[in-house]
Amino acid sequence: MLVNQVEGYLLVQAEREQALREAAALCARLPWLTGSQAEDLTSRYCEQRLHLTRRTLQAVAARAEQLRKEYEARYAALRHTLLKRHAACASLLLICASALGTGFHLLPH
Repeated sequence: MLVNQVEGYLLVQAEREQALREAAALCARLPWLTGSQAEDLTSRYCEQRLHLTRRTLQAVAARAEQLRKEYEARYAALRHTLLKRHAACASLLLICASALGTGFHLLPH
């Protein structure tokens, strides 16, 4: 769990740094902005970007969880079907072996 938290923290930091670089590039293309306006734009851009990233990651995580549940249910159903088929085959083999054994005892020696 700690590893997941550290990984999440590092991902957020990397995303924040990328957002800051993009905001700086945007402000560089808008030379008429004052220093405080550029800081405000950078702050708002980063806030929006991190919010969007958070929503996207939550949607991806929710979908991954949904798929995991679907796959687990399908796996359980397939396992159950396979177990039934193996039990049926094993029963059939026992019946055949039993019938053959009985048939051999009925043959004259």
